[in-house]
Parts: sequence; structure tokens; C-alpha cells
Amino acid sequence: MALGAMSGTSLDGVDAAVVETDGQRILGFGDCGYRAFSDSERNVLRAALGQWHGPEVEAAHDLITRAHAEALAEFEGVDLIGFHGQTLAHEPRGRGTLQVGDGLGLSQALGVSVVWDFRSDDVALGGEGAPLAPFFHFACAKWIGAQEPLCFLNLGGVGNLTYVDPSFDGPEAPGALLAFDTGPANAPVDDLVQARLGLPMDRDGTLARDGTVETGALELFLAEPYFNRMPPKSLDRNDFAEMIGLVKELGDADAVATLTGMCAAGVVQGMEHCPKPPARVLVTGGGRHNPVLMEMLRVSLDCPVEPVEAVGLNGDMLEAQAFAYLAVRVARGLPTSCPGTTGVSALVGGGVVSSPARGAVISG
Repeated sequence: MALGAMSGTSLDGVDAAVVETDGQRILGFGDCGYRAFSDSERNVLRAALGQWHGPEVEAAHDLITRAHAEALAEFEGVDLIGFHGQTLAHEPRGRGTLQVGDGLGLSQALGVSVVWDFRSDDVALGGEGAPLAPFFHFACAKWIGAQEPLCFLNLGGVGNLTYVDPSFDGPEAPGALLAFDTGPANAPVDDLVQARLGLPMDRDGTLARDGTVETGALELFLAEPYFNRMPPKSLDRNDFAEMIGLVKELGDADAVATLTGMCAAGVVQGMEHCPKPPARVLVTGGGRHNPVLMEMLRVSLDCPVEPVEAVGLNGDMLEAQAFAYLAVRVARGLPTSCPGTTGVSALVGGGVVSSPARGAVISG
């Protein structure tokens, strides 16, 4: 039994979930938990975004370690923990990737081996370091008995898409997976409503529903060179920070509607990269709770768009479950990324395993 933990770019809190797996098949799902960040904690994390070192990064590091220790201490009987940490900066073609949080300290505090630092090896070998959930998405496609190609669409702070062809035996087979970030998702909307209205999000798409998409701003957004790049490709949370500038003259509702439309447009552009038309798109992450965003996707795509709950999965916990699954793969020496998911030159089993008994950090 493995316990996975995820704190995403939406900065809402720590998701934790148990998965029973051999690192290849999903054998079952266990308990889940959530530890929300307070407003003051969220402010600490926001202050550290985009930074690589300094007191703000140290404060975020300590906060993330403490919050995860509190969240994960609620679980008993787990054999291994997968700890993603909090991404503060992501620049795979430059300074690398930075996830803060002390995996060794968690291991010693909880008395369980912890797998962490999942992304660094992939980046060091020329990969994007993201997205990392696709190998788990392949296992999910097998678990639900999918027969045709399908897509998993995660709409967190940043959007990412995984195309899965379940006709292959394993995720590392050429053609089994294609994955990449589609563009900004919830982060720009969250940042705008926080700055203008003091709200954490556009809950239920209330503002977007009352607004109108400004087509000029949308066209400028889609002119960004990122959308012409072939995948695999990835983004930092702040790579499209200028989006806020494109809507600064708009009223609140129109600005939110336009940013929501940009998220949907990025997904639609990304779908053009799929090797075959998918039979369906299964949506995970907070964006699936926004009915305006979901309707934008449904009217723009030529296949059913559904929350992952439609196939019995938990869209709030899928990424935490992914890192439980990936932790087992690392511990068993199995790859966690491949050329089709991150653009890395060869199969990579990234991650560090920290053992509480020896206090040692061992490369995975």
C-alpha cells in the first residue's frame, strides 16, 4: 500500500491518497485526505513562486514539509510514501525545476520510506520534467477497461493533457502515451479574482457565466509561440503571467470569462497533437467543477468531455494517487517517464528514496 501526496499549482492544499499497486497495475484505491492551506499559508507560497532561493523559498520549504507531515500522519498501515513537494519554479531548458519540501525529514518523522524529487533526473537527461502523471493515467485506462484511445485532461493551475492508447501492453511502449501542458488553466483566474475581489477562485464559474469573452485578447493569447511548439512541452505556473495584462481593462466578469476561454482554447489547440481522435476526454483537477469551462470544452471538441468520476475515478485525488503509484515504480526500478511524456532521451525512473531507519538518501 502506497500513500501519495500532492500540492499543486492552484495552492489550495495537500491532497493525500492511498493506492494498492505493484507499480504496473492498479489493484485498488484506499483512503483519501485533504489538508487545506490557510490564507496566510497561501500567501507564503505565493511570495515564493518563481524564486529559486532566498528566505521566501526557505519559508515555503518549511511550510510544505510541516503541512505534509500533518496530512500524512493521519494514515496508518502504508508501506511507502510518494511526496511530490511544491513546485516553485520550472525552467527545464534553463535553471531546472524546483520542488520544495524535505522528503528525508518526512521519512524520519513518519517512520516510513519516502520517495521524492521525482523530476530532477528527467530534466538532467534532457526531459521537461513534466507532466509526470501519464504513466499512472495509462494504468487508469487499463483499470477502467478502456479499449480505444482516450485523453486525461488535468485542469489545475496549469492544464496538462495525456493521450493514452490502451492497446499497448505498457506505458513505455512507443506510441502508448503522449503528454504535455496545454497552457494556463485555473491559475490566472485565481490570481485575478484574488487581486481584484479577495476571492480564492471563480467558484462554479459564477463570474465567467456573467461575462463575455474578449476575442481580441483571446487571439493575442493564441499567438504565443508556445502553442506552435510540438509536444512534449511544459510550463511554469507564471509563464503566461502577461495574460492578466490582456484583460486589465475589462470588467471583472468579462476578464474572468476571457481567462476561462483562454484555458479552453489552449486545450483545443493541444488536442490537435493527438495521434488519433480520442474516444473521450476525462477531466480531472479543480477545473472540472467549473461548468462554464466544461461547456466551453464540450462545444469545441468532437468527443464526449466528462469528469473522471464518470468512470469511477476521483478527480480531486488523481494526482496524489499518481505519486503513490510512481513511488512504487521508483522503489522497484521501473521507469516513470519516457520520450512521449516528457521528451527525455530514454526511459527514466526518477526519484530519491529516503529511509527512516538508516537516515540515508538513495538514488532511485
